[in-house]
Amino acid sequence: MPLTPSWVESANDADCPFPLNNLPYGVFTTNSLEPRCGVAIGDRILDLQAAEEAGVIAIAEDPVFDVPYWNDVMDLGPEAWGALRARLQELLAEGSAEQATVAPMLILMAEARMELPIVVTEFTDFYAGKHHAMNVGSMFRDPENALPPNWLHIPIGYNGRASTVVVSGTDIHRPNGQTKAPDADAPGFGPCKRLDFELEMGAIVGGTSEMGQPITVQQADDMIFGYVLLNDWSARDIQAWEYQPLGPFQAKAFATSISPWIVTKAALEPFRTSTPERERDLLPYLQEPGPMLYDIALSVTLAPEGRDPTTIAETNYDQMYYSAAQQLAHHASSGCAMNSGDLIGSGTVSGPQKTERGSLLELSWGGKDPITLSTGEVRSFLEDGDTLTLSGHCQGDGFTIGFGSCTGTVLPAKTFP
Repeated sequence: MPLTPSWVESANDADCPFPLNNLPYGVFTTNSLEPRCGVAIGDRILDLQAAEEAGVIAIAEDPVFDVPYWNDVMDLGPEAWGALRARLQELLAEGSAEQATVAPMLILMAEARMELPIVVTEFTDFYAGKHHAMNVGSMFRDPENALPPNWLHIPIGYNGRASTVVVSGTDIHRPNGQTKAPDADAPGFGPCKRLDFELEMGAIVGGTSEMGQPITVQQADDMIFGYVLLNDWSARDIQAWEYQPLGPFQAKAFATSISPWIVTKAALEPFRTSTPERERDLLPYLQEPGPMLYDIALSVTLAPEGRDPTTIAETNYDQMYYSAAQQLAHHASSGCAMNSGDLIGSGTVSGPQKTERGSLLELSWGGKDPITLSTGEVRSFLEDGDTLTLSGHCQGDGFTIGFGSCTGTVLPAKTFP
């Protein structure tokens, strides 16, 4: 599929992350506008509240863009999602008869501030990247028993905290917690010393399932509204002490960052690809009817305070062993109700090479092999003042489908009042 030209000239640049082929959804505000829904096109944002009030866009009987989140649109379902995208493409395409009407509704991105695009109802994070699981298992067990016995049969996950999901650009305070040194008799309490990132994709659930009712992988895929970049910040030393026997808790609950733009499945459709060949046959309820992953190039940069960033990892979402649709279908298989606004973390995306590892835990091999930045500084884990940025894009024929960036700066831990 080639580039679809727009009358917004900046959208036609091959390197622009927001061409007419993309049209991702976000929530923005300016010095003169309250937070509202918008669509990225080139270097502009189309104000959807203004468009709806003017009657240019109408996808429901009642207004859905007069609130600072996309949940109301998600509740309308896939037919309305398709109608909105078709109308936006009609309005913004080269030669549109409504260009003069729409042009005043465009806001310069440089003048906008991005907000969290949805009200996050629940957050579940998975452990679904095989290379990541092999690396972590090799470090903490041994290469022969790196994968838990259930890993090739089931998408492993845990329920996280929706309350600490934040939009890109939000500073992250180093968490406090209990840790225990191997030679200590008892644990201590204080700031995390092994703070890490996790390179992930996040699936935004736009549909609902009834409590007690399982769903198929295809139904799960139909329920997904779109995708964001996701950084599930991790306190490795806190996690090592607390996670047995029930798994991650405080080590993961303190912060999860997502990119501000939701890239729709329709925009990603040309980049669908299959999950890898299975080492063990999956049970029927997890088998996919077609390609459910996407070819999304991902990268991570780390910048010490006041210094230039270094690219520390580059990989691809196509490395995942389980797709978001499989994860969602498994989540609902017990009868767990899924809700519009749920966020599903893919798990850390890592590839087979060292440069493709999606966490510092893997890149520094648990701190035994620190990485050297372009500044000459070394890192085993994140230090205060470090800025971590995730980026992602799909490369089309003369166009780019971008996600924006997912960034956060580490601040010192807070003390008790």
